[in-house]
Amino acid sequence: MLNLFLSEPVWDDVVDTESAKMRISLLSKLESVIQPLLMSGGRPEARLWLSNSIAGMTSVARRDQCELFMNLLRSKPTKYGLASHLLQMIFDKRPQKAGSVYFDNAGSPTRISQWFSSFAGSGGGMEHGKGAKALTQFAFVNRDICWEELEWKGKHGQSPAVVATKPHYFLDLDIQQTVENFLENVPEFWSSNEFAESLKDGEILSIDRKFFLDYFLDLMYKEKARDVWEVVTEFLTEESFSYLCQHLLITLEEPELCKFLESLRKVLHPRMEPKDFSNSSFLFEVILSKCSDCGSFDQTLLLDAVFTRKRELLRLLRDEGGEEVEEKTKDIVCQICAIPNFDNSLAPIIKSCFKLKTAESVKWLGLQSWVLYYRFLEGYQTIESWESMFRNNAISFRRSNTYALLDHDGLSEESVSDLERRVSSKVKHRKRSRKKKKRKFDREHDNEFLDFNTTNDGLGLQSNGGSWMLSTDGYSTSWSSVDLPEYLSRHCLSTWMRWVLAKSVE
Repeated sequence: MLNLFLSEPVWDDVVDTESAKMRISLLSKLESVIQPLLMSGGRPEARLWLSNSIAGMTSVARRDQCELFMNLLRSKPTKYGLASHLLQMIFDKRPQKAGSVYFDNAGSPTRISQWFSSFAGSGGGMEHGKGAKALTQFAFVNRDICWEELEWKGKHGQSPAVVATKPHYFLDLDIQQTVENFLENVPEFWSSNEFAESLKDGEILSIDRKFFLDYFLDLMYKEKARDVWEVVTEFLTEESFSYLCQHLLITLEEPELCKFLESLRKVLHPRMEPKDFSNSSFLFEVILSKCSDCGSFDQTLLLDAVFTRKRELLRLLRDEGGEEVEEKTKDIVCQICAIPNFDNSLAPIIKSCFKLKTAESVKWLGLQSWVLYYRFLEGYQTIESWESMFRNNAISFRRSNTYALLDHDGLSEESVSDLERRVSSKVKHRKRSRKKKKRKFDREHDNEFLDFNTTNDGLGLQSNGGSWMLSTDGYSTSWSSVDLPEYLSRHCLSTWMRWVLAKSVE
């Protein structure tokens, strides 16, 4: 019988046992199989999992997220890769801010000329580039404060009245000198709607993307320009933590990511909402915040993998480990599941987590939940096997009258495309239409299990797939046999962690 350990023990009666020591020994063997995969070929993927888990954390305050990344940007050696990636994000999402900083710092004469000298055509019909259009519009509207700052290449300047009738005269502007005059004497232009409109789509930055990146990096680290750092600070504060992590953590080297994790741990304050315990990412956030030492970076990758990436970890094991590793894993899992359960051999392990000083004990719970996930996939292929397991673990259930069809890859209906879902919906509607005559019979047997057709005619549950409503979530969701391994293993882990966290605060 597979024990899910869902009944809370009387903790004062829990003592260490030989079976508990055996369980830890076998879990340690399983760790020795999984860990090398996370240290070698699967390491880039494991790092990506960790970055995504961090991105999913919800308790980081805006001011803290800004400080986390600012500390990295200001650390030594200079993080040019991180800064370059961040600047590209600012160019894409806040081009107006970047453009304003560029011109405030005088910029490059060549690029300034390119931006403001795009006067085309002659006579009455002209199509100005965005910079030139902003300059001419502002100059006409505010001619009383800025017209004298227009610098002309000819012997004399042009009046607003003349240029209004002959706009091609703008071709005679000395753009570089005019822009310098505006920078010094017409601050209103750089905060005007005309200038902002010319920058908002970021077209100016497309003139030479590499130049602008290098230019802004120099402003940040060589010139230490305050206005650049102000834009960076504002961006890091206002963007979501998830967005920043997904785009920036992948640029970090491992020592930098470790430093980020150490700083992150100090600002995590997850609220213990009951509904959140079913979220494995939330549990990982709790572990980081509560455990004073998560050990090496390798152990952090392992913790994240077994807590939040059960499906992906199994795929990695099969892809990177090959048949030999999979056979070894299967053998260890079978031995763990065969440990006698009369003394609840998981209880001493759970009890050892109560102090939550380190992540060592919690790691065993994560590995145990992965063992359950693996066992569900390998050992539960029929409706009867699932229902027997429910009964043995005191999980009340009833078969669902809506169930997920499986596609040729074994994915549940929830995993397929919208088009496939609509097709399935139409098929089910036709099935229901054929069964109208049976509705009266069904109503008379509401409290009994339905007898499902197990043939291959597609009308009932197939022998290797079913769908149930479970008491574990208040009968609120219909779980298919495809989704149950991940759901139940996560439910078990969240149940154990509830006990751990409840006791750790007493």
